[in-house]
Amino acid sequence: MLARTSQFARSIHLSVLRAPATTAALGRRFESSLAAPKAADGSDEEVFVTHLQGADQGVAVLSMNRPAAKNALSKKLLADIRATVDRLRSDSSVRVLILRSHVPGAFCAGADLKERATMPAHEVSDFVHGIRSLFNDIENLPFPTIASLDGAAFGGGLEMALACDFRTAGAGARLALSETKLAIIPGAGGTQRLPRLVGMHMAKKMIFTASPVNASTAESIGLVTEAGEQAYPLALNLARQILPQGPIAIQAAKVAISKGAGTDLATGLAIEQACYHRVIPTKDRLEGLQAFREKRAPVYKGE
Repeated sequence: MLARTSQFARSIHLSVLRAPATTAALGRRFESSLAAPKAADGSDEEVFVTHLQGADQGVAVLSMNRPAAKNALSKKLLADIRATVDRLRSDSSVRVLILRSHVPGAFCAGADLKERATMPAHEVSDFVHGIRSLFNDIENLPFPTIASLDGAAFGGGLEMALACDFRTAGAGARLALSETKLAIIPGAGGTQRLPRLVGMHMAKKMIFTASPVNASTAESIGLVTEAGEQAYPLALNLARQILPQGPIAIQAAKVAISKGAGTDLATGLAIEQACYHRVIPTKDRLEGLQAFREKRAPVYKGE
């Protein structure tokens, strides 16, 4: 059904952008296989995936479930997230991915400081490199990603959300890059992705003061796409708005926007042209035209 979509994204990255492999070797040190959840709700796993059905088919939900540490990023949790992301990347049934927490009141508390305190300096550097590599992989997934932020997202937790295409925030959300409290800086993309979203002035304020912002403030400064009472219904509603669109076109648009944004206009237009060229021969494009003529909803298959 959707096998062509992942092939499309790979071909754009390789033939047009010549992007390097998104997963660095250092990040692979923390990789492990992920077993299927032992319970229907994934309660025995720190990371589990739910594939929604019915009208929501095509939406996958990645849930983090480390309640004792509020989803703090340990070696094991990161390895499980990495293994899951690697598996989802090649899953042709996925059209939209939602990242959320299975732990009430917390999206992700950031680094596991107890574990971090046991690491020698060289291991800390390699470990942070691995986190950065993983978040780059999330950013470069071929389908749209939405971070559903109910509760606290601090440090690396917010950096994970920043790597997603969209963020929704519930009323209890508290978002912060608080690393300067520990005499370090955000090291998994926060100093680069945050100012691209909220501007340099606001990013400096958040990082220099280490102060959290609430959901309404996050929405007003552009840190989150939408804020409301609960984040997950907002994320699911956004996913439902994306689902009817052509999946190959969505992938092409994501590449054109994301990769073109960091270039000059001429280069960005060349990337856009290359992405457009890729959608011309697709069956989905013809289906869209035919559905328009017949005044019916199109049925896109990712071909």
